Amino acid sequence: MTRPQISLSVGQNEYLSPHDGEMHAVLTVAAQGPDGPETTVPEAAEVIAIDCSGSMHYPPTKLAGARRAAAAAVDAMRDGVHFAIVAGTDTATKVFPADVGLVPADPTSRTAAKRALRDLTAIGGTAMGTWLRLANRLLAAHPAAVRHVMLLTDGRNEHETSEQLKAVLAECAGRFVCDARGIGVDWAPEELMAIVQALHGTADAVEDVDDLVADFAAMTRAAMGRVLPDVRVRVRTAPFARLRFVKQVLPTRSDLTSFGVVVDARTTVLPTGAWGAETRDFHVCLDIDRGTVPPDEEVQAARVDLVVLDGDVPHPVAGPVPVRVHRTEDLRLSSVLHPAVAHYTGQSEMGLAVMAGYDAYDVGDAARAEQEWGRAIALASGLGNGHVLDRLARLVDVVGDPADGKVRVKTAVSPHDLLALAMSSVMSSQVRDVDTAGEASGPDVVCAHCCHVCPPGARFCVACGRSIGADA
Repeated sequence: MTRPQISLSVGQNEYLSPHDGEMHAVLTVAAQGPDGPETTVPEAAEVIAIDCSGSMHYPPTKLAGARRAAAAAVDAMRDGVHFAIVAGTDTATKVFPADVGLVPADPTSRTAAKRALRDLTAIGGTAMGTWLRLANRLLAAHPAAVRHVMLLTDGRNEHETSEQLKAVLAECAGRFVCDARGIGVDWAPEELMAIVQALHGTADAVEDVDDLVADFAAMTRAAMGRVLPDVRVRVRTAPFARLRFVKQVLPTRSDLTSFGVVVDARTTVLPTGAWGAETRDFHVCLDIDRGTVPPDEEVQAARVDLVVLDGDVPHPVAGPVPVRVHRTEDLRLSSVLHPAVAHYTGQSEMGLAVMAGYDAYDVGDAARAEQEWGRAIALASGLGNGHVLDRLARLVDVVGDPADGKVRVKTAVSPHDLLALAMSSVMSSQVRDVDTAGEASGPDVVCAHCCHVCPPGARFCVACGRSIGADA
């Protein structure tokens, strides 16, 4: 299969004062899908999980809309994609196909799947972990495929504990991507966000049941556009540095740190899910030992590359790029935040303000909600985050300049608009006009200090962390 071209670059201010112990950098990963007659369409596998708990009967249009949405997803799959449909309650039941695990999409299987969808009934409770566990088992038969799950719910995960759901997410992490949607006003944003952050997908509120059809078709088309089953970020630190966190910060924010696999004391590999033609940014933070980095010398604190797995063997597809550190007494150098780091730090603060306002409003504290949402408006305005601005505009009126952060909660607030705002708390906007350093080509280079063979264009030794030149 022809793989997409992937580029990796890093943006940072490498200067660090003697009193600081953290180095921050933003990685930008851009994938361009293969194009042309030689391109081979990758194998794909899809599971559609539909909430069939008793609440889906109220109103009756809810389950009917879910049936139509699932049918639209089946129609949007390309021929040959293996798929199944799961009815989710406090247990999980595969309703199509009736016997084997997954079946290839073709005119016959699509017709049979839609017939099975018409027979869906709503009865029972909600335990989304059971739905995901069954999907994981079904998709396991297609390890080389780009694997994807669509999950729809209208309620809270009341029939299993948060610990049980967390355990299932740990089992499923790195095995498939899951996109989730909430319909109605009785589901919990934090539950859907936990699912998609662990499984590298998206989550959102669907206001009108009629919107589900277009949304499910769009999710399916996006899944069909993914061509790499799993891209992983590999971070190898120098002896004086330790990895504190890696967070995806664009297009949505998600902390990947707890899902990383520690290969050895200095190397961690973190899954990012399946990729198509897209760009994502990641925020990396390293803890730096203050006493071990020589002053006024630029050294490599970490090297980062991207790998894909062939079985259990990682194959590099981009990088490596260095994360550098340069100790300096010059505060004019060390006190400046790199624009990308500053931008995504602000995005994180904005998301916290959105959720703090949501929680305050939920317990009847309108004054606190106005304070937090005013802060979110000011941050979103400065950062250019249209997602949050548009959704906050449904709930508050801005008093004066948005940068002042003064708002008034509207008299009539829709429960759906509250849920939609909560889901926007992890949506980011892209930083603009930031230069990053990309990967180099050419022959390997040899470190003059320890004779380690380093990647093309390397300025620092990946073994000893010192500048490669003999005069360093």
